[in-house]
Amino acid sequence: MICFPNAKINIGLHITEKRPDGYHNIESIFYPIPLKDALEVVKSEKTSFTQTGLPLGIAPEDNLVMKAYGLMAGKYELPKLDIFLKKAIPSGAGLGGGSADAAFMLIMLQKMYQQYVFSLDDENKQSDDNMEMRKGRPHSQVVPIIKMAESIGADCPFFLHNTPALVTGTGNIFQPSDISLKGYIIYIVKPPVSISTKEAYSMINPQKPVFSLNKLSSIPVREWKYVVKNDFELSMFKKFPIIKEIKDKLYSLGAEYASMSGSGSAVYGLFKNNTTYPISPNSPNSLKSPISPTSPTFPNYQTSPNSPISPTSPTSPISPFPPFPPFSPFPPFSPFSPFPLFPHG
Repeated sequence: MICFPNAKINIGLHITEKRPDGYHNIESIFYPIPLKDALEVVKSEKTSFTQTGLPLGIAPEDNLVMKAYGLMAGKYELPKLDIFLKKAIPSGAGLGGGSADAAFMLIMLQKMYQQYVFSLDDENKQSDDNMEMRKGRPHSQVVPIIKMAESIGADCPFFLHNTPALVTGTGNIFQPSDISLKGYIIYIVKPPVSISTKEAYSMINPQKPVFSLNKLSSIPVREWKYVVKNDFELSMFKKFPIIKEIKDKLYSLGAEYASMSGSGSAVYGLFKNNTTYPISPNSPNSLKSPISPTSPTFPNYQTSPNSPISPTSPTSPISPFPPFPPFSPFPPFSPFSPFPLFPHG
């Protein structure tokens, strides 16, 4: 089976307070976008993990996909699997790629092995029929995948539902948001720097926001730049001036709103569909979105009878990734960025 974990952007990010347990409370809008990795699992005689695409610089056992598999395998008798991950979402970018991969792995295992009961919600909210166990496992041994996702990372549970949400708490409290970017192009630039989330938080002085993001849907996108802030930007701009240069460049090109996503370093700009871009969305050098821009459906899964996403078959018919464009829309800033334009409705 194959799935395509998608990225997210943060629309606003307020660090409201540091908690006694050392974590921080936040307020942000998480918005899913159609920049996707590809993740495939195939039954095998032994479990293995192969990662291709953008480099991550970590050991296979440290990848969150393997952590997700390990959590599930620790509770249920899963078969041995060959796991293939092709990265198009960069790491250290604030786009949630690692968390998305892990969340999609959990959901894919749920879909593949229906002989066990996995639930997105707390087990005490499930009906007796849904909680019926096979192989004699008692109800108390059912660990909802939401709990597994929470143990992997703060934003991992978001990708289980994968719809726009107002996020509070440590990133673990979600309320549906009616924010829509229909009619906008999302332009993402990843500079050649990566930012550690831990380092980013160490440079923050938490404070209560002047403007609450729960009011954002009442404000036109063109006015967001006056009220919507990412608290990480001030310190990250000082440490990495290139990030501010990219944001300023996006505004100079006509973005109605531009921001660093999460703790960085990726920056996105929101452009109306009638804007003139430095690269046309129809240009053969543009990376096309792997999903329909009008489709709200995330995630998407399919059974793959073809060869897996392996180093020996990078152009498998099931792969959603056309060749990366030969040049970046911002050569001085992102010499390797594969993210020109993403239409959204």
